[in-house]
Amino acid sequence: MNMEAFILGCGGMMPLPYRHLTSVLLRRDGDLFLFDGGEGTQVSLRRLNLKWKKINAIFVSHTHADHVTGLPGILMLSSQVDRTEPLYIFGPPKIAEYIETSRKVLDMYINYPIVVKEITEPGVVYEGDGFYIRSFPLEHTKTCVGYTLEELDRPGEFNPEEAEKLKIPKGPLWGKLQRGESVVNEDGIEIKPEQVVGKNRSGRKFSFVTDTMYLPSIAKEVKGSDLLICEGMFADGCEDQAKEKKHMTSRQAATIARDANVLRMGLIHYSPRYNDKELNVLLEQAQQVYPEARLTKDRMRIEIPYVE
Repeated sequence: MNMEAFILGCGGMMPLPYRHLTSVLLRRDGDLFLFDGGEGTQVSLRRLNLKWKKINAIFVSHTHADHVTGLPGILMLSSQVDRTEPLYIFGPPKIAEYIETSRKVLDMYINYPIVVKEITEPGVVYEGDGFYIRSFPLEHTKTCVGYTLEELDRPGEFNPEEAEKLKIPKGPLWGKLQRGESVVNEDGIEIKPEQVVGKNRSGRKFSFVTDTMYLPSIAKEVKGSDLLICEGMFADGCEDQAKEKKHMTSRQAATIARDANVLRMGLIHYSPRYNDKELNVLLEQAQQVYPEARLTKDRMRIEIPYVE
């Protein structure tokens, strides 16, 4: 089952000609999940030629303009295709008012159900086949949340050679063992699943954190992520400004990645004061703490494979 993240925009505060505002699309096989929708989201989606009109759900960190101004266009363009499945939108208080006001003022024609759910406490907000998406609190100048998508454990790997040695004929009995059921072999001996199936294998974890001051508690929430997308808005020397605006430096983001023992971390939501060349300063400072840190860029694709 494939999983991949597409960086639709990596900028913060204001769009630049070469940098749209923060937005990430996560694709898990046929499911599509949008995390934030800053200005320019539609442009990147169309340039990537993704089937974005079938987005299952949108997860909004907070209702500052640089994270939601791309959403009205997404809602309107989604009406250009036949759709019966509802579009779910999750976010902190005010997201329902923003969506409803946008629909009313812009006189949107919407031919599919939109279900908006405001997050008032941390926990699971969305569940699917073999995974769930959970929210957790951040600290910004207004209510803000982070998200993780976590897959359930996968069954262990089936060993056909061992099954044959134990005289279990290939066919339905193999299927039962893989489903966790005991069977009887050709000699009438009971064979248990653990004799031919390995231990459960872990699923994958994707985490999205932006617009927050540094909190040691974030590391616990994103612990063990296969991919953490995390804001690293400022360079060293801007700690006071980051604290005042309740943002993070790239070094603080890297500290979270290190403490959470994540496999990979992509920095996002850069201050417009840094041009693309100057972003290398953010990267170098992050890698001093967490060597696997990387810069994200608009329309970058990041594969999230299973770790066996």
